[in-house]
Amino acid sequence: MITRGTSLQDSLPSFVRRWVDENRIDSFDRLSELGIAQTARQKREVIKRVERVRKPIPFREAWAAQFVSDKFGAATTHWRKLDDRRGVGNPCPAVLIGLPAAIVTFGEDVEEVKQLIEEGAKALKEEEQSPYSAATVYTCE
Repeated sequence: MITRGTSLQDSLPSFVRRWVDENRIDSFDRLSELGIAQTARQKREVIKRVERVRKPIPFREAWAAQFVSDKFGAATTHWRKLDDRRGVGNPCPAVLIGLPAAIVTFGEDVEEVKQLIEEGAKALKEEEQSPYSAATVYTCE
């Protein structure tokens, strides 16, 4: 199974917030301009955070937090969830691949992306050769 690794899961709020800032998302109208539709519930949740009396937060922050919670929250399948469940019930062999935060790009130059990929491949090769590799194998016994 290929899923979000821990570093990617932990970085999602900052990635989404960066996108929100770069695209100047300050209203639901701006989201609509970009073709992003919101349900009535999603709008209510954002408005609650923006208009609350105690500690209101800016639209960008409220929307980004709501989006991450809805799309990438703890109820979805990601590395920690799979790791927590590996020994529950009748476990069976599984190949789990957790994608790291380093795979996310924001429109960088093609040559820069190639360099990042090469650096990642080199780091992976070095990690595979290490006797202390981070790879974990789970099996049924």
